[in-house]
This record gives sequence, C-alpha cells and structure tokens, in this order.
Amino acid sequence: MNHNPITPHDHILRTYTEPEVTALLRELHEIGRQFGIQWGSAAVNGHTIEGRLLIDFGHASVATLLNLLTLLRETARR
Repeated sequence: MNHNPITPHDHILRTYTEPEVTALLRELHEIGRQFGIQWGSAAVNGHTIEGRLLIDFGHASVATLLNLLTLLRETARR
C-alpha cells in the first residue's frame, strides 16, 4: 500500500494532543524494536510551531513521526 507522506503543514496535525502523540511514540518504540530501531529518549517536548507539537528526536514534527510509523507498519506486515 502506498501512502503519500504527510507534510509538516498538514492541518490535521493541529488536532493531535500530547496523549495521542505519546501513544504514537509508544507504538514507534514497539514496532521499531523489531528492526533494531530505538529512540529511548523520544518524547513530546511540549513545544509547538504554529500549533503543531514537536517531538524530541531532533525536534521532529508529528508529521515525521506519522510518516516513520507508516513505513515501519508496512515493513512489519511483509
């Protein structure tokens, strides 16, 4: 399944709450572990840019997290 990447300026990103992003980060840790990918320090950092939460792994946006999760989910299904 091919998905178009979510851009950092997608308006849907403004709807994500800190608990939702924290749950996505837990999923990232769980799925990533299968592939040897670990971000032990990744967490919501409480900062926003134009209403979008930032995540502490290089100040990534939620769009980066969602795109990475999509790739890992698709890879795990194969």
